[in-house]
Amino acid sequence: MNFKTLHNGIKMPAVAFGTINTTKEAVKAAIKAGYRNIDTAEIYGNEEMVGQAIREAIDEYGIKREELFISTKLWKDFKSHDFALSHYEASKKRLGLDYIDLYLIHWPANATKNPSDWQKINLDTWSGLEELYTSGAVKAIGVSNYLSHHIESLVAGAKIKPMVNQIEYHPGFAQTESADLCKKNGIAVEAWSPFGTGEVLKNETLLKIAESHGKTSAQIALRWLLQKDIIPVAKSSNEKRISENLAIFNFELTEDEMSKIDSLPYIGGMGFDPDTESSKWGMRF
Repeated sequence: MNFKTLHNGIKMPAVAFGTINTTKEAVKAAIKAGYRNIDTAEIYGNEEMVGQAIREAIDEYGIKREELFISTKLWKDFKSHDFALSHYEASKKRLGLDYIDLYLIHWPANATKNPSDWQKINLDTWSGLEELYTSGAVKAIGVSNYLSHHIESLVAGAKIKPMVNQIEYHPGFAQTESADLCKKNGIAVEAWSPFGTGEVLKNETLLKIAESHGKTSAQIALRWLLQKDIIPVAKSSNEKRISENLAIFNFELTEDEMSKIDSLPYIGGMGFDPDTESSKWGMRF
């Protein structure tokens, strides 16, 4: 496993395992396969299960808690300094862990619903995460689904810059403006839904590149992210694919292959806009 060093010096494993709509067996299989970065969230409703899988994996596979990097997120309906503190404690209790490595604000305040005070709401919530970090309760803090204007506003008013921004990012939906601004500010970028809810894996361009490397289209999508210095949050319930998704450090995409993937049109995924709380498909969250 490779690592990404966050701007506070903490090392974060360069590939994460996503746990939305998954099982305890899949989480344990991921840890057994070598994943050390496990991502969950309050809204997934599975923190208890993820915590149990972690504890069982530690006992069964001889892994130390310190080897694992566990992330969870504060849901968008709970936005204030005090909510951040209380919901962190609730997540930690559900996970059954002494500490959480990375705590994220799941979504920014909706600028459409809060046109005059979305910036204040984000900063107030962020101040709770800053308190958790300075008190030593959590090793790193960050945000999720923050676009460039959210990042600019937060960085301008925060005492501590986010260490991570987790955004939807995959072939056909590369949120480069947000990612580039994060990198400029030393904020690591994580990619959720790196397979675009599965549609990316069927794309002919990725399939052809995969064939030339003797890899799967999933491995190509993940490698593309790694070469962009983005941490993918990969998910699967299949043990074979769980292992395959880690086998991405022994090959490299050419500049031409990277360019071909960069130029792909929108081919799937959620395409959520945090300022309207809707997706390209009209779905709401």
